[in-house]
Amino acid sequence: MRRVVITGSGTVNALGPDVAATFAALREGRCGIGPLTCRDVDRLSVQIGAEIAGFDPAQHFARNTLPLLDRFSQLALVAAREAVAQSGLQIDDALALRAGVVMGTAGGGNLTVDDNYRTVYAEGKNRVHPFVVPRLMHNAATSHISMELGLKGPAFTVSTACASANHAMGQAFQMLRCGMADVMVTGGSEAMLGFGGIKAWEGLRVMARDTCRPFSRDRTGMVQGEGAGVFVFEELEHARKRGANILAEVAGFGLSADAGDIVMPDVDGPVRAMQAAMSDAQVTPEDVGYVNAHGTGTAANDRVESQALRKVMGARLDTLPVSSTKSMHGHIIGGTSAVELLACLMALNDDCIAPTINHSEFDPDCVPDPVPNEARQARVTVAISNAFAFGGLNAVLVLRRFH
Repeated sequence: MRRVVITGSGTVNALGPDVAATFAALREGRCGIGPLTCRDVDRLSVQIGAEIAGFDPAQHFARNTLPLLDRFSQLALVAAREAVAQSGLQIDDALALRAGVVMGTAGGGNLTVDDNYRTVYAEGKNRVHPFVVPRLMHNAATSHISMELGLKGPAFTVSTACASANHAMGQAFQMLRCGMADVMVTGGSEAMLGFGGIKAWEGLRVMARDTCRPFSRDRTGMVQGEGAGVFVFEELEHARKRGANILAEVAGFGLSADAGDIVMPDVDGPVRAMQAAMSDAQVTPEDVGYVNAHGTGTAANDRVESQALRKVMGARLDTLPVSSTKSMHGHIIGGTSAVELLACLMALNDDCIAPTINHSEFDPDCVPDPVPNEARQARVTVAISNAFAFGGLNAVLVLRRFH
């Protein structure tokens, strides 16, 4: 099968407006979590989140384009532009037919839905804007990326809750590997930090009201964030022929279903997904130098993921760095594993492992080395990124340092 590499990356999230700023924040252990500023925030029990500060859509999009774009699509487009610019791709007519898009999202145009429910129910209006459907549909970001970049190959959206981006990137990886395309723009995007989105998550009673402390004994729950992470995945020989700078190799992908509870995680499903990804990449526990954990900061997730890692890694887990960057950028739901893949790229290219911040007390039921509070210098040749979703849907990617 053909080999697949990453030649471009882009992001917008609470840590920064681009990849360089995000890397700097990850190295510094900076927290992007703060008070929410959404409408009717005083009616929310949870009033914190990882919002993107200072994002002005008018700086990125023409006035006649903005009415078509929900915030999740705006973030995806800005991140995609950065990724393609970094990759140096020139998309001509021939490549356009061999290039596509797969994006992940859980909520799609959630803010558009929230605004228009308010319009028809709270305000009693009988009409909504004619672009409501194009704004809210889950495939909106995918469609706008394909249209702006002129990508005419495979294009679709994956929605598997908190594993959406990993599932999307895994699908892009498989399509490149089997020859369906030569280039895929892929990742995830989410923007649910509105009244309705937060109120819905409040109902699950898994949200922290102070901050996010994954793997810390005093953790109180997850904190929601917003953002996008987008990458250019490319077939190796195609990248080599055009002299592209290769950021990493996508070495393996594994997925599984718990087939158990709709919200409570199970150890077996994550175990099988990690084992499948490592088998696909042909790596052993001793090869793995870093795991970016799903690490939500809830008692159930942190303990189940830790148990799953112990079953997969065995004694290697005792010295294996396993961090959760959700402690900094929040849980970006369907886009979270795309932003988290950046931490894997940083480890592979900069020899820097992002920390789990806000960590105050070790939990004997959790991973032994959560890289507490401070980034760590270490040479990493293989990194794993976990994503485990409500509904028991698991997706794991393995990246390898490119030689």
